[in-house]
Amino acid sequence: MHGFTKAPTVLPSAVEAIGETKMVELSRITRGLEGRILAKLEFLNPGLSKKDRIARQIIEDAEADGSLQPGQTVVELTSGNTGTGLAIVCAVKGYPFVAVMSKGNSRERAAMMGALGAEVVLVEQGLDSVPGRVSGHDLERVEAAARQITAERRAFRADQFKLMGGMRAHYLHTGPEAIRQSEGALEVFCDFAGTGGSFAGCAAAFKEYNPRIQCYLIEPAGAEALSGGDTSRPGHRIQGGGYSMPSLPFLRPGDIDGFLTVTDEESMAVARRLAKEEGLFAGFSSGANVAVALRLLQTTCRGKTVFVLLNDSGLKYLSTDLWDYGSPAR
Repeated sequence: MHGFTKAPTVLPSAVEAIGETKMVELSRITRGLEGRILAKLEFLNPGLSKKDRIARQIIEDAEADGSLQPGQTVVELTSGNTGTGLAIVCAVKGYPFVAVMSKGNSRERAAMMGALGAEVVLVEQGLDSVPGRVSGHDLERVEAAARQITAERRAFRADQFKLMGGMRAHYLHTGPEAIRQSEGALEVFCDFAGTGGSFAGCAAAFKEYNPRIQCYLIEPAGAEALSGGDTSRPGHRIQGGGYSMPSLPFLRPGDIDGFLTVTDEESMAVARRLAKEEGLFAGFSSGANVAVALRLLQTTCRGKTVFVLLNDSGLKYLSTDLWDYGSPAR
Protein backbone atom coordinates (compact mmCIF):
# COMPACT_ATOMS: atom_id res chain seq x y z
CA MET A 1 0.00 0.00 0.00
CA HIS A 2 2.94 2.32 -0.71
CA GLY A 3 3.67 2.78 2.99
CA PHE A 4 0.38 4.56 3.80
CA THR A 5 -1.16 3.55 7.12
CA LYS A 6 -4.26 5.66 6.53
CA ALA A 7 -5.95 6.52 3.26
CA PRO A 8 -5.61 10.24 2.39
CA THR A 9 -8.75 12.32 2.19
CA VAL A 10 -9.77 12.89 -1.41
CA LEU A 11 -11.98 15.93 -2.02
CA PRO A 12 -14.64 15.87 -4.74
CA SER A 13 -13.56 19.22 -6.24
CA ALA A 14 -11.55 22.41 -5.75
CA VAL A 15 -14.57 24.00 -4.07
CA GLU A 16 -14.18 21.73 -1.05
CA ALA A 17 -10.49 22.71 -0.85
CA ILE A 18 -11.49 26.27 0.07
CA GLY A 19 -10.87 27.20 3.70
CA GLU A 20 -9.12 25.52 6.64
CA THR A 21 -5.95 27.41 5.75
CA LYS A 22 -2.90 27.08 7.99
CA MET A 23 -1.90 29.55 10.68
CA VAL A 24 1.74 30.47 11.35
CA GLU A 25 3.50 32.62 13.91
CA LEU A 26 5.58 35.43 12.42
CA SER A 27 8.42 34.92 14.85
CA ARG A 28 11.20 36.30 12.63
CA ILE A 29 9.64 39.58 11.63
CA THR A 30 8.69 40.21 15.28
CA ARG A 31 12.14 39.42 16.67
CA GLY A 32 12.95 41.79 19.53
CA LEU A 33 9.31 42.79 20.09
CA GLU A 34 7.08 41.82 23.00
CA GLY A 35 4.10 39.83 21.80
CA ARG A 36 3.20 37.66 18.84
CA ILE A 37 1.65 37.95 15.39
CA LEU A 38 -0.33 34.95 14.16
CA ALA A 39 -1.12 34.95 10.44
CA LYS A 40 -3.63 32.86 8.53
CA LEU A 41 -2.29 31.90 5.10
CA GLU A 42 -5.27 32.74 2.92
CA PHE A 43 -3.12 32.62 -0.22
CA LEU A 44 -3.18 28.81 0.18
CA ASN A 45 -6.78 28.73 -1.02
CA PRO A 46 -7.17 27.32 -4.58
CA GLY A 47 -7.56 30.82 -6.07
CA LEU A 48 -4.66 32.16 -3.99
CA SER A 49 -6.76 34.49 -1.83
CA LYS A 50 -9.27 34.77 1.01
CA LYS A 51 -11.93 35.74 -1.51
CA ASP A 52 -12.41 32.09 -2.49
CA ARG A 53 -14.30 31.81 0.78
CA ILE A 54 -16.89 34.44 -0.06
CA ALA A 55 -17.21 33.21 -3.65
CA ARG A 56 -18.23 29.79 -2.38
CA GLN A 57 -20.55 31.20 0.30
CA ILE A 58 -22.31 33.66 -2.03
CA ILE A 59 -22.94 31.00 -4.69
CA GLU A 60 -24.07 28.34 -2.23
CA ASP A 61 -26.35 30.80 -0.42
CA ALA A 62 -27.90 31.78 -3.77
CA GLU A 63 -28.39 28.14 -4.73
CA ALA A 64 -30.07 27.49 -1.39
CA ASP A 65 -32.51 30.41 -1.62
CA GLY A 66 -33.25 29.97 -5.33
CA SER A 67 -31.88 33.32 -6.51
CA LEU A 68 -29.38 31.49 -8.75
CA GLN A 69 -30.82 29.04 -11.26
CA PRO A 70 -28.98 26.11 -12.91
CA GLY A 71 -26.86 27.33 -15.83
CA GLN A 72 -27.55 31.01 -15.14
CA THR A 73 -24.74 33.48 -15.83
CA VAL A 74 -23.00 34.99 -12.80
CA VAL A 75 -21.59 38.54 -12.94
CA GLU A 76 -19.49 40.47 -10.47
CA LEU A 77 -17.11 43.40 -10.32
CA THR A 78 -13.73 42.52 -8.91
CA SER A 79 -10.19 43.71 -8.34
CA GLY A 80 -9.29 40.15 -9.30
CA ASN A 81 -9.48 38.05 -6.17
CA THR A 82 -13.24 37.64 -5.80
CA GLY A 83 -13.38 37.11 -9.54
CA THR A 84 -10.83 34.33 -9.34
CA GLY A 85 -12.77 32.64 -6.54
CA LEU A 86 -16.01 32.95 -8.48
CA ALA A 87 -14.32 31.61 -11.62
CA ILE A 88 -13.30 28.49 -9.70
CA VAL A 89 -16.66 27.95 -8.03
CA CYS A 90 -18.61 28.63 -11.24
CA ALA A 91 -16.35 26.34 -13.29
CA VAL A 92 -16.95 23.45 -10.89
CA LYS A 93 -20.69 24.10 -10.56
CA GLY A 94 -21.38 24.83 -14.24
CA TYR A 95 -22.27 28.54 -14.24
CA PRO A 96 -20.91 30.91 -16.92
CA PHE A 97 -19.06 33.73 -15.16
CA VAL A 98 -18.34 37.31 -16.25
CA ALA A 99 -15.70 39.22 -14.27
CA VAL A 100 -15.81 43.01 -14.61
CA MET A 101 -12.54 44.68 -13.59
CA SER A 102 -10.76 48.02 -13.86
CA LYS A 103 -7.73 48.17 -16.11
CA GLY A 104 -5.95 49.66 -13.11
CA ASN A 105 -5.65 46.25 -11.44
CA SER A 106 -2.69 43.97 -12.06
CA ARG A 107 -2.83 42.02 -15.31
CA GLU A 108 -1.95 38.72 -13.59
CA ARG A 109 -5.42 38.70 -12.07
CA ALA A 110 -7.19 39.09 -15.41
CA ALA A 111 -5.01 36.36 -16.93
CA MET A 112 -5.78 33.97 -14.09
CA MET A 113 -9.54 34.52 -14.32
CA GLY A 114 -9.43 33.99 -18.07
CA ALA A 115 -7.47 30.76 -17.64
CA LEU A 116 -10.17 29.56 -15.24
CA GLY A 117 -12.85 30.07 -17.90
CA ALA A 118 -14.20 33.48 -16.95
CA GLU A 119 -15.14 36.10 -19.47
CA VAL A 120 -13.13 39.13 -18.36
CA VAL A 121 -14.43 42.62 -19.16
CA LEU A 122 -11.80 45.32 -18.54
CA VAL A 123 -13.10 48.82 -17.86
CA GLU A 124 -11.06 51.92 -18.70
CA GLN A 125 -9.92 54.06 -15.79
CA GLY A 126 -10.92 57.69 -15.37
CA LEU A 127 -8.83 60.36 -17.05
CA ASP A 128 -7.20 61.38 -13.77
CA SER A 129 -6.49 57.84 -12.60
CA VAL A 130 -3.06 56.22 -12.45
CA PRO A 131 -2.47 52.68 -13.77
CA GLY A 132 -2.03 50.33 -10.84
CA ARG A 133 -4.04 52.58 -8.52
CA VAL A 134 -7.81 52.03 -8.59
CA SER A 135 -9.80 54.93 -7.13
CA GLY A 136 -13.38 55.11 -5.97
CA HIS A 137 -14.23 56.81 -9.27
CA ASP A 138 -12.72 53.88 -11.16
CA LEU A 139 -14.81 51.49 -9.08
CA GLU A 140 -17.96 53.47 -9.96
CA ARG A 141 -17.20 52.91 -13.66
CA VAL A 142 -16.77 49.18 -13.06
CA GLU A 143 -20.01 49.05 -11.05
CA ALA A 144 -21.92 50.71 -13.90
CA ALA A 145 -20.55 48.17 -16.38
CA ALA A 146 -21.41 45.26 -14.07
CA ARG A 147 -24.98 46.48 -13.68
CA GLN A 148 -25.39 46.83 -17.43
CA ILE A 149 -24.07 43.33 -18.16
CA THR A 150 -26.22 41.83 -15.39
CA ALA A 151 -29.36 43.39 -16.90
CA GLU A 152 -28.48 42.48 -20.49
CA ARG A 153 -27.82 38.84 -19.67
CA ARG A 154 -30.45 38.41 -16.96
CA ALA A 155 -27.60 37.25 -14.79
CA PHE A 156 -27.18 36.65 -11.09
CA ARG A 157 -25.16 39.47 -9.53
CA ALA A 158 -22.76 37.99 -6.97
CA ASP A 159 -22.54 41.35 -5.22
CA GLN A 160 -19.68 41.07 -2.72
CA PHE A 161 -20.43 44.51 -1.26
CA LYS A 162 -24.05 43.70 -0.39
CA LEU A 163 -24.76 39.97 -0.19
CA MET A 164 -24.38 38.58 3.32
CA GLY A 165 -22.28 35.67 2.08
CA GLY A 166 -19.40 38.14 2.03
CA MET A 167 -19.60 38.35 5.83
CA ARG A 168 -21.00 34.91 6.60
CA ALA A 169 -18.04 33.09 5.04
CA HIS A 170 -15.75 34.61 7.65
CA TYR A 171 -18.23 34.49 10.55
CA LEU A 172 -18.97 30.80 9.99
CA HIS A 173 -15.51 29.64 8.99
CA THR A 174 -12.47 31.97 9.07
CA GLY A 175 -13.08 33.37 12.54
CA PRO A 176 -13.86 30.03 14.21
CA GLU A 177 -10.87 28.43 12.46
CA ALA A 178 -8.60 31.14 13.88
CA ILE A 179 -9.96 30.67 17.40
CA ARG A 180 -9.45 26.92 17.19
CA GLN A 181 -5.99 27.06 15.61
CA SER A 182 -4.72 29.62 18.14
CA GLU A 183 -6.32 27.67 21.01
CA GLY A 184 -8.20 30.81 21.95
CA ALA A 185 -5.05 32.91 22.41
CA LEU A 186 -6.11 35.81 20.17
CA GLU A 187 -6.20 39.20 21.86
CA VAL A 188 -6.08 41.66 18.94
CA PHE A 189 -7.31 41.53 15.33
CA CYS A 190 -6.52 44.09 12.63
CA ASP A 191 -7.75 43.90 9.05
CA PHE A 192 -7.54 46.04 5.90
CA ALA A 193 -10.97 47.14 4.67
CA GLY A 194 -12.05 46.03 1.20
CA THR A 195 -15.72 45.08 1.23
CA GLY A 196 -15.43 44.84 5.01
CA GLY A 197 -16.58 41.22 4.94
CA SER A 198 -13.52 39.56 6.48
CA PHE A 199 -13.33 42.15 9.25
CA ALA A 200 -17.06 41.99 9.97
CA GLY A 201 -17.28 38.21 9.97
CA CYS A 202 -14.14 37.57 11.99
CA ALA A 203 -14.82 40.39 14.44
CA ALA A 204 -18.35 39.12 15.10
CA ALA A 205 -17.02 35.60 15.74
CA PHE A 206 -14.23 36.92 17.98
CA LYS A 207 -16.49 39.21 20.01
CA GLU A 208 -18.93 36.34 20.61
CA TYR A 209 -16.05 34.15 21.81
CA ASN A 210 -14.39 36.84 23.91
CA PRO A 211 -15.67 40.45 23.95
CA ARG A 212 -12.25 41.62 25.15
CA ILE A 213 -10.60 40.82 21.80
CA GLN A 214 -9.72 44.19 20.26
CA CYS A 215 -10.68 44.57 16.58
CA TYR A 216 -9.16 47.35 14.45
CA LEU A 217 -10.16 48.31 10.91
CA ILE A 218 -7.35 49.45 8.62
CA GLU A 219 -7.66 52.08 5.87
CA PRO A 220 -5.05 53.46 3.48
CA ALA A 221 -3.64 56.79 4.61
CA GLY A 222 -5.44 59.47 2.60
CA ALA A 223 -8.43 57.25 1.78
CA GLU A 224 -10.04 57.20 5.22
CA ALA A 225 -13.73 57.53 4.38
CA LEU A 226 -14.91 54.90 6.87
CA SER A 227 -13.39 56.71 9.83
CA GLY A 228 -14.31 60.16 8.50
CA GLY A 229 -10.64 61.09 8.11
CA ASP A 230 -8.46 62.33 5.28
CA THR A 231 -9.72 61.39 1.79
CA SER A 232 -7.35 63.57 -0.20
CA ARG A 233 -5.31 60.68 -1.66
CA PRO A 234 -7.69 58.04 -3.05
CA GLY A 235 -5.21 56.77 -5.66
CA HIS A 236 -3.24 54.49 -3.33
CA ARG A 237 -1.41 51.32 -4.42
CA ILE A 238 -3.09 48.81 -2.08
CA GLN A 239 -5.30 46.95 -4.53
CA GLY A 240 -8.58 45.45 -3.35
CA GLY A 241 -9.68 48.08 -0.84
CA GLY A 242 -9.66 51.64 0.41
CA TYR A 243 -11.98 52.91 -2.30
CA SER A 244 -13.09 55.91 -0.19
CA MET A 245 -16.54 54.44 0.21
CA PRO A 246 -18.33 56.18 3.12
CA SER A 247 -20.12 53.05 4.34
CA LEU A 248 -19.96 49.28 4.01
CA PRO A 249 -23.10 47.36 4.99
CA PHE A 250 -21.32 44.53 6.81
CA LEU A 251 -19.63 46.73 9.38
CA ARG A 252 -21.18 46.90 12.85
CA PRO A 253 -19.87 49.89 14.81
CA GLY A 254 -19.95 47.93 18.07
CA ASP A 255 -17.38 45.46 16.71
CA ILE A 256 -14.88 48.18 15.74
CA ASP A 257 -12.52 49.15 18.55
CA GLY A 258 -10.68 51.67 16.40
CA PHE A 259 -9.56 52.76 12.95
CA LEU A 260 -5.91 52.68 11.91
CA THR A 261 -4.16 53.81 8.72
CA VAL A 262 -1.28 52.46 6.70
CA THR A 263 0.77 53.94 3.87
CA ASP A 264 1.69 52.39 0.54
CA GLU A 265 5.33 52.47 1.56
CA GLU A 266 4.72 50.66 4.86
CA SER A 267 2.61 48.01 3.14
CA MET A 268 5.16 47.37 0.41
CA ALA A 269 8.13 47.31 2.78
CA VAL A 270 6.49 44.77 5.09
CA ALA A 271 5.23 42.60 2.21
CA ARG A 272 8.85 42.39 1.06
CA ARG A 273 10.01 41.58 4.59
CA LEU A 274 7.42 38.80 4.81
CA ALA A 275 8.90 37.22 1.70
CA LYS A 276 12.55 37.59 2.71
CA GLU A 277 12.30 36.88 6.43
CA GLU A 278 9.31 34.55 6.76
CA GLY A 279 9.22 32.89 3.33
CA LEU A 280 5.63 34.11 2.86
CA PHE A 281 5.00 35.55 -0.61
CA ALA A 282 1.97 37.79 -0.22
CA GLY A 283 0.46 40.97 -1.67
CA PHE A 284 -0.03 44.63 -0.77
CA SER A 285 -2.91 44.24 1.70
CA SER A 286 -1.14 41.43 3.54
CA GLY A 287 1.78 43.79 4.01
CA ALA A 288 -0.68 46.41 5.25
CA ASN A 289 -2.12 44.04 7.85
CA VAL A 290 1.27 42.99 9.20
CA ALA A 291 2.63 46.55 9.15
CA VAL A 292 -0.20 47.67 11.43
CA ALA A 293 0.19 44.58 13.62
CA LEU A 294 3.88 45.42 14.10
CA ARG A 295 2.98 49.00 15.01
CA LEU A 296 0.46 47.76 17.58
CA LEU A 297 3.06 45.51 19.21
CA GLN A 298 5.38 48.51 19.44
CA THR A 299 2.75 50.81 20.97
CA THR A 300 -0.61 50.05 22.57
CA CYS A 301 -0.57 46.24 22.34
CA ARG A 302 2.86 45.32 23.69
CA GLY A 303 3.02 41.72 24.83
CA LYS A 304 -0.28 40.74 23.19
CA THR A 305 -1.15 38.19 20.48
CA VAL A 306 -2.26 39.90 17.27
CA PHE A 307 -4.08 38.01 14.52
CA VAL A 308 -3.99 38.95 10.82
CA LEU A 309 -4.96 37.50 7.48
CA LEU A 310 -2.41 37.19 4.68
CA ASN A 311 -5.01 37.92 2.05
CA ASP A 312 -3.50 36.87 -1.26
CA SER A 313 -0.41 35.70 -3.09
CA GLY A 314 2.45 37.88 -4.28
CA LEU A 315 2.16 36.02 -7.59
CA LYS A 316 -0.78 38.30 -8.37
CA TYR A 317 1.48 41.37 -8.34
CA LEU A 318 4.57 40.37 -10.30
CA SER A 319 3.93 43.13 -12.85
CA THR A 320 3.57 45.83 -10.18
CA ASP A 321 6.15 47.92 -8.38
CA LEU A 322 5.71 45.75 -5.28
CA TRP A 323 8.29 43.40 -6.77
CA ASP A 324 10.16 45.96 -8.89
CA TYR A 325 13.51 46.03 -7.18
CA GLY A 326 14.45 49.25 -8.91
CA SER A 327 11.59 50.95 -7.08
CA PRO A 328 12.51 53.75 -4.66
CA ALA A 329 9.91 52.37 -2.22
CA ARG A 330 11.96 49.22 -1.76
